[in-house]
Amino acid sequence: MSTSADPARRRASSSACPSRRRVLGTATGAGLALAAGVQAVAEAADLPLLDTYDVVVIGSGAAGMTAALTAAKQGLSCVVVEKAPTFGGSAARSGAGIWIPNNPVILAAGVPDTPAKAATYLAAVVGPDVSADRQQAFLGHGPAMISFVMANSPLRFRWMEGYSDYYPELPGGLPGGRSMEPEQLDGNILGAELAHLNPSYMTVPSGMVVFSADYKWLTLSAVSAKGAAVATECLARGTKAALLGQKPLTMGQSLAAGLRAGLLAAKVPVWLNTPLSDLYLDNGAVTGAVVTQNGTPGLVRARRGVIVGSGGFEHNAAMRAQYQRQPIGTEWTVGAKENTGDGIQAGRRAGAALDLMDDAWWGPAIPLPDQPYFCLAERTLPGGLLVNAAGARFVDEAAPYSDVVHIMYERDAGAPDIPAWLIVDQNYRDRYLFKDVAPTLTFPDAWYTSGAAHKAWTLDALAGQIGVPAAALRTTVSRFNSLAHNGKDTDFHRGDSVYDRYYTDPAILPNSCLAPLWLAPFHAFKIVPGDLGTKGGLRTDARARVLRADGSVIPGLYAAGNASAAVMGHSYAGAGSTIGPAMTFGHIAALDIAAGSAG
Repeated sequence: MSTSADPARRRASSSACPSRRRVLGTATGAGLALAAGVQAVAEAADLPLLDTYDVVVIGSGAAGMTAALTAAKQGLSCVVVEKAPTFGGSAARSGAGIWIPNNPVILAAGVPDTPAKAATYLAAVVGPDVSADRQQAFLGHGPAMISFVMANSPLRFRWMEGYSDYYPELPGGLPGGRSMEPEQLDGNILGAELAHLNPSYMTVPSGMVVFSADYKWLTLSAVSAKGAAVATECLARGTKAALLGQKPLTMGQSLAAGLRAGLLAAKVPVWLNTPLSDLYLDNGAVTGAVVTQNGTPGLVRARRGVIVGSGGFEHNAAMRAQYQRQPIGTEWTVGAKENTGDGIQAGRRAGAALDLMDDAWWGPAIPLPDQPYFCLAERTLPGGLLVNAAGARFVDEAAPYSDVVHIMYERDAGAPDIPAWLIVDQNYRDRYLFKDVAPTLTFPDAWYTSGAAHKAWTLDALAGQIGVPAAALRTTVSRFNSLAHNGKDTDFHRGDSVYDRYYTDPAILPNSCLAPLWLAPFHAFKIVPGDLGTKGGLRTDARARVLRADGSVIPGLYAAGNASAAVMGHSYAGAGSTIGPAMTFGHIAALDIAAGSAG
């Protein structure tokens, strides 16, 4: 009966579907590229030449800026072209967890990692979806990339102690985790350029300096001595920064600002408000990019190569409808709004194959009226459960967030799990922070009028509001309460994994993520398949070179980050499995270009 997280199970399920991944990048894409190619190249050649560099990087997220910094330090001239009026992309909006095994920061902190452990674990998580040489390229280059970034930018990092790998029970998995995040950075180092930093997805409480690892404890600050102490420490950091006249940045803001500071020092220009229109090819090789500046198209030439780091296609409704399962939409993602697949489409027109287009960095989200809220702690804390349209549980609520949405889609055709509903009681609300709403406080009226939240004094009344069978919801909650009293979820194994117990309440025994629902009123929150961005894109090799469907290399074209098919395949090894590989393959691409092997 269990549908708890199991990478092998997910791989089997994915491979059983009609493979869109095999369809993508076949003769259809190549044929379209050839049909349009001659005319497009001829037209591009007539455009005004904006400038010429050794390397042109598309996108100023973590992948693009790391690639540009690497290229510059290899002695290559480089420019970054960015569609948005801001730099940083989705990385700047994020919590900036970075998953890179065996890196110098976590080893110095005493994390018991080894190359053999990491390779065993990644292979177990990813399975056959990603080639062994690409996995090894990530593992082999990641630590050196981190050392490089620290040597060539103001960025420093800290281990996210205790944030478990997502499957710590697999061979090579680490219960204490491999993830790290940026240290606090003073935004003053950017001067006027700070105004162009893409804002974070969630604003930090005023006067506080908060790290990603703090949120676990801030959620518990009303009921935990350690939580209260962490809140005090966050406030003390903010006070100190204010007294020193600093503009403190953490998480994605720190990561993006630190990389941008490195580019400033290396004199790498970043052209904002400069969207990519197409790639420029000369005799089959990519030798530049057609971009738009001030409403006018122009050509920027690349002597050595173009690196596409333009993000995914999460805000492109047509692409999501074409490649992904329904229901899907652009309103549930927290990725940067400019991510509309421009680089992916340009690469396909150049003949590139695509992979993993059906997948994303999924996570359960509440569709709040202003923006979706990506649920982490809220679905894991004791005193809550997820139910589907039938009023039944269907998943380990505390499983890795990507798994929860995979299961929502896999089961949706039979017993609709989209939307699902997070059900909690008032005892839960009296104890825990929910998003940014403190315990006991009422939620904004707009949450209720939009249908994202509901409240009722009985489970039957709540069931009526959300359209699930009342008797089924009562039975489900009763069953869940008995499991919670015993501290063992024999239905879905919630709490069995170390990962399950990360965002939980250690004061609740015997299982820190299980507590009965008993105190009225009861609350329900709509849960939809949100994401941090899509994870499908241009097919690349271990050197980040973009490939055609026949496996041949498109000379001069590289890709990294969410514009490329993820090295994590259909899975997710740990917090930061997006940013860690993005930075690493951006670094690899620039090194490969510098080595003179662009084709």
